[in-house]
Amino acid sequence: MDQIEHKFIKVQGLNLHIAEAGADADADARVVVFLHGFPEIWYSWRHQMVGVATAGFRAIAPDCRGYGLSDPPAEPEKTSFQDMVDDLLAILDHLGLAKVFLVAKDFGALTAYMFAIQHQERVSGVITLGVPILPPGPIEFHKYLPEGFYISRWQEPGRAEADFGRFDAKTVVRNIYILFSRSEIPIAPENKEIMDLVSDSTPLPPWFTEEELAAYGALYEKSGFRTALQVPYRTLRENFSTPEVTAVKVPALLIMGDKDYFLKFPGIEDYIRSGKAKDLVPNLEIIHLPEGSHFVQEQSPEEVNQLILTFLNKHV
Repeated sequence: MDQIEHKFIKVQGLNLHIAEAGADADADARVVVFLHGFPEIWYSWRHQMVGVATAGFRAIAPDCRGYGLSDPPAEPEKTSFQDMVDDLLAILDHLGLAKVFLVAKDFGALTAYMFAIQHQERVSGVITLGVPILPPGPIEFHKYLPEGFYISRWQEPGRAEADFGRFDAKTVVRNIYILFSRSEIPIAPENKEIMDLVSDSTPLPPWFTEEELAAYGALYEKSGFRTALQVPYRTLRENFSTPEVTAVKVPALLIMGDKDYFLKFPGIEDYIRSGKAKDLVPNLEIIHLPEGSHFVQEQSPEEVNQLILTFLNKHV
């Protein structure tokens, strides 16, 4: 962790926090930008940043606007995925980076592929963990799942705020990490909230320490969950559609944990295993990790690092 340095840059009127590791690369081809998901921040890429930096790449991991140490937008409820794409473009321009590899997880995968569609000339390759490129159109998983589906609950104004507000930020992150580490979709019964699905005695996943949880807790204590509830969750219901695209032609890799609960989302496992995702990303390679959870990069950092480095070195 001593290899990782921190700075702030002004992007679209906000001070965004950037974590960096590795010497300034002479060529953009050796720059890797990591995009986090929820309930994560730059810290979720700590193992991968050190791994690629040690191999001679420059690693950059921003906190999204309203997450971690980055400034929140003036009106978090108006934040969109397009803001995340525009922030990424501004970060690359600020740092003078013409072309980079993108490594993304969870909702970061949506940002990465939107960016690759809009700015393909700036992307050397895309690696996503747990989430492939999604077919164009609205994201409507809630239509096929019970009312207690966690995304449906968190999209309801005020409901997640009341649910989360019963606990400190560290406990909220703890509960979500436990829930998202399981292989089943978090769905609450009618008389319970999502936080009620985890008891005080439930242990953390074996690969996640109390010290690591404390690091997340401190950062979410600062940022809160206001922007995080908007992107990804609430913006998905506000006429959000994945963009139309003929093909994303850059090299791409999907690392999929076979015990990731996202595989249980309606249609997702067939979409991935049938190879339909390759219709949109013809140069996509898919690697399955049989024991992998939603947090494969923290659960199996050495294995994931090797997969990332193999891809980077192949396409550098």
